[in-house]
Amino acid sequence: MAKAQEQGQRERRERAASEAAQAAGEAAGEALSYEQARDELLDVVRRLEVGGVPLEESLRLWERGEELAALCRSRLEGARARLDAVLAAEREADGPNGAGGPNGAGGPNGTGQ
Repeated sequence: MAKAQEQGQRERRERAASEAAQAAGEAAGEALSYEQARDELLDVVRRLEVGGVPLEESLRLWERGEELAALCRSRLEGARARLDAVLAAEREADGPNGAGGPNGAGGPNGTGQ
């Protein structure tokens, strides 16, 4: 029973992380992938570092950079939640002592060492 509850909690966390990533994407006004958002963020940073941009444009770029950084952070958190869920499921499948080899023998060669 406890395992079923833990699995349900993991699934809820993964769903929440995915929804947060989607909400961040919508807040940015676009459905960008992590890679697209990262590349655009790098471009914004380069433009701000070079300088020579009027104040209003600099502020607009800064705001866009903040949106993109939040989107990237959210996408990474969603990926981390998915990865954590997979790793937890693998640990659970291995049993309470982490034995994953034949006949419960852990270790890379099935000897428990």
